[in-house]
Amino acid sequence: MATDQATPPLDSLVLYKVKPARVIALGDKIEIELEGGETKRVRPKDITLLHPGPVRSFAELAPLQGELDAAWELLEGSETTLRDLAELIFNDYTPASAWATWQRVAEGLAFVGTPDAIQIRPRAVVEREQAERAAKESAERDWRSFLERMQQARLLPEDRVRLAEVERLALGLSEHSRILEALGYPETPEGAHRALIRVGHWPERYNPYPTRCGVAQGDPDLPVPGLGDEERLDLTGLAAYAIDDEGTQDPDDALSIEGDRLWVHVADVAALVSSDSPIEREARARGANLYLPEGIINMLPAPVTEHLGLGLQPISPALSFAIRCDPKGMLQDIEVHRSWVRVTRLSYAEVEGRLDDASFADLRALTERYRARRFAQGASQLNLPEVSLRLDGEGRIQIRPLPPLMSRELVTDAMLMAGEAAARFCLERAIPIPFAVQPPPDNNDPAQDLASMYAKRRSFKPTRLVLEPDRHAGLGIELYTRATSPLRRYSDLLVHQQIRAWLLGRPLLEPTQVLERIAEAELAAANVRRCERLANQHWKLIYLKEHPNWRGEGVVVGLEERRAIMLVPELALEARVRLREGTTLNQSVRLAVNEVDLPDLNVSFRPLS
Repeated sequence: MATDQATPPLDSLVLYKVKPARVIALGDKIEIELEGGETKRVRPKDITLLHPGPVRSFAELAPLQGELDAAWELLEGSETTLRDLAELIFNDYTPASAWATWQRVAEGLAFVGTPDAIQIRPRAVVEREQAERAAKESAERDWRSFLERMQQARLLPEDRVRLAEVERLALGLSEHSRILEALGYPETPEGAHRALIRVGHWPERYNPYPTRCGVAQGDPDLPVPGLGDEERLDLTGLAAYAIDDEGTQDPDDALSIEGDRLWVHVADVAALVSSDSPIEREARARGANLYLPEGIINMLPAPVTEHLGLGLQPISPALSFAIRCDPKGMLQDIEVHRSWVRVTRLSYAEVEGRLDDASFADLRALTERYRARRFAQGASQLNLPEVSLRLDGEGRIQIRPLPPLMSRELVTDAMLMAGEAAARFCLERAIPIPFAVQPPPDNNDPAQDLASMYAKRRSFKPTRLVLEPDRHAGLGIELYTRATSPLRRYSDLLVHQQIRAWLLGRPLLEPTQVLERIAEAELAAANVRRCERLANQHWKLIYLKEHPNWRGEGVVVGLEERRAIMLVPELALEARVRLREGTTLNQSVRLAVNEVDLPDLNVSFRPLS
């Protein structure tokens, strides 16, 4: 058989790619006919002669029964041709036997090669490949069955292991999933999240955002040193109040009034957390406490808060800022002391009912002078809706609006006074610290209603921590640093470490060291803030999904083409809603839940007529 001839005869049987074909015309190119009647013009090298013919119809290539195993055993380990192998298997060399034989060769199991040189493979090789093919076929059947169960959301226990790859994508730990690709889901964290919920592998309540944002999910487990002996100013005779939201677990600031002098006491965290200690490096890597509705993940080991949280022990060590505020709201006579304080813990609500008591009335008088100065210098006051979002011990979602309280304003201004005092104290002594600065917003219009406050907040530029002092426009302060939350924020802890080093006459960190540490911590803190925002949205949507009959008020704060941006005050939730023409800013609209999309963190509302 001359399979290498340049031009096969008419009506011969040839192989075109993997299909049989019949030669029907000869010329510069060869015209062939395929099964089904399709014709093609091809080059001689594009086809391989299997039998010289004649072949009049593809019906002649009907399946044949032959002695396949006997031929293999007889020729095992040798080489032959298509013609000889066909005659051995089928006792004849016809177009039908040539095609049937070639199909066995094309399987690539017992026979491999070309029509002119077919190798008969050894039994051991064939049996090994048969086992591999059987295993592959079994795996493919298992894969198809698994995909069917995924589509039907009827998983078996053993399917859970397979879903690890989808979980990794849902948690932002990988970028590809064969399962999602096969099922037609987008290979995104949201697509993976949707698939895992749909098949019941993840409960709807599962919060993936701590892992997806790359934040620590447990308190540091590091040894905490004891508090060293050092001289401290005894302020235990002053009434001191740590005023926080009810349920706060990490009180790190308290207030006292002494005549015309305000004292802001701050937990002396730097007394236990020294620069470059393992605890300090861990806090730097975390950046800040993570506040989730499920609970708090601390940047410092829990014993630090237990020992130093103000009011958690009968007497607490503090770094106390003494400040006088003149009639124009200017700070004077700033002092900083390592101190002992005796602190009483109160909630904002409790203080709200005692604002006329002598101590709180005097505190109000000082902070209101300071507040007036800030607003005269351009401070912004945005009373946008805020809520407290918590899961109780039984897993119920508790959403409680935070009302605007005078007690909250009092504490806020006292903390800002301490921040300005710390900044001035450090600047006057050339102590390198991170100053908090913010350029003025693009929108300087007065904000008196929800829509204008929403618009103004969107125009704010981010606060930056820098080595060179500058104005913080949003607060209306010419010089400011964060110094009142060292249990909660690394930047505050760093300020405390520098102040304590100066007070004790120890070496200070160089400006470049301060900048490097702040850069590392702020990157981590940005992930913490993102995680908090996403987790809060997640639990708000879970709340709405678990309360499908929810009804509430929304306020229009922005207008887009055919949609309104709405704030839902009781949930502190933003949404876009299609409303009728003529909708105006600050208009209240009664809303009902239309659909909650957990993976996309989106909720749609419908207006109630």
